[in-house]
Amino acid sequence: MEKEKNNWEKISTVVPYSNPWIEVQHHEVINPSGGKGIYGQVNFKNIAIGVVPVDNQGNTYLVGQFRFPLEEYSWEIPEGGCPLGEDILGAAKRELLEETGFSAQKWTLISKIHTSNSVCNEVGFIFLAEELHEGQAEPEETEDLIIKKVSLKEAVDLVMNNQITDSISIAGILKIARLKGL
Repeated sequence: MEKEKNNWEKISTVVPYSNPWIEVQHHEVINPSGGKGIYGQVNFKNIAIGVVPVDNQGNTYLVGQFRFPLEEYSWEIPEGGCPLGEDILGAAKRELLEETGFSAQKWTLISKIHTSNSVCNEVGFIFLAEELHEGQAEPEETEDLIIKKVSLKEAVDLVMNNQITDSISIAGILKIARLKGL
C-alpha cells in the first residue's frame, strides 16, 4: 500500500446541513483497510485568516471575545474569514483594520495551516503585520471585542500556559517568536 496515495473510497455522500459558512457531509466509505464505514466532514466556505500585528517596540495585539461554540472567553490574534476567490492579503488587511483599527505598511505571509484536518477541510493563512498605524476599529455586528497589547514574550507565555488555545493564534504567535529569535 502506498502511504502517500488516497486509499479511501467514497461510496456515497449526503449533505444533511449547509449554511453560508459551512457544509456538513456524511460519507459512506471503504477505509484504507478495506472495511466499510462512515466519515463525517465539515467543509468551510471561507479561508481562515490570522494576523499577528507587531509594533516597533516588539508588542503584539490580542483580541478577546466570547466564542459561542466553546461557551468561553478566548484571547486570539486578529482573525476572520476570506471568501473563496478573494485575495488573502486583502482579507488580512481588512480583518486587522476591522478588529483592531490598525493598518500596516509591511506584510509577510508566515504560514499555511490546516486547523483540524481529521474532520474538516479548513485552510488558514497567517500573516505578520509590521509598521503599524493606529486607526478606528470597525468590528462586525457579531463581534464584541476587547483589544489587549502585550509583548511577544507575554503572548508566548499565554500560549505556553494554555491561556491562548486557538490553533491559528498558537501557530502564528509561536512562529513569529521563532522568526524574531524569542
